[in-house]
Amino acid sequence: MTLPILYSFRRCPFAIRARLALAEGGIQVELREVVLRNKPAEMLEVSPKGTVPVLVLPKGRVIEESLEVMQWASETGAAWLAGEEDSELVSRNDTFFKENLDRYKYASRYDADPVFHRTAAMEFIAELELLLAGQTFLSGDTFGYADAAIAPFVRQFSGADRDWFNSVEQVNVRAWLEAFVASQRFKRVMPKFVAWSPGGATVVWPQ
Repeated sequence: MTLPILYSFRRCPFAIRARLALAEGGIQVELREVVLRNKPAEMLEVSPKGTVPVLVLPKGRVIEESLEVMQWASETGAAWLAGEEDSELVSRNDTFFKENLDRYKYASRYDADPVFHRTAAMEFIAELELLLAGQTFLSGDTFGYADAAIAPFVRQFSGADRDWFNSVEQVNVRAWLEAFVASQRFKRVMPKFVAWSPGGATVVWPQ
């Protein structure tokens, strides 16, 4: 059986949420770990934009956006993406929050004021805090679409200055994030693999 090929980078939040969807859907892939500063020609040939994740299906279809990978996984594997009505929240994560996250975490790259962008990003965190005050997950009573789509980015935000993040008053967000990072669900999508190269060992994931 020919498996889909997933080009991925372990720490990229877009790639993490794609792997979450595939794992939750029970879909195995041939995983090709990418070094972003040395992207394989095989990946660039099918997806010239050069970002991960890239999912290449056995019949040749290429899915280049993480949310589309999530949707495909939900339609193809086990139906698990509860809360797809939260697309507006996810869109705000991918635009407003991600823009400020990048300029906070990589301030020198963007010639930006990190405190200004951290403060702006906290507006989105405050939205999540209010949502989580009344439910266990962003998607409701069960882990779902919004949680998988957003948690990897909040994790990245928290890691930029962990001591500061642990001092803020957003206790619901912190508890939600801590539970996510400690979960087998997250650990399952974060194994370390050597960078893929043509002719190297094939990695079938998840096991």
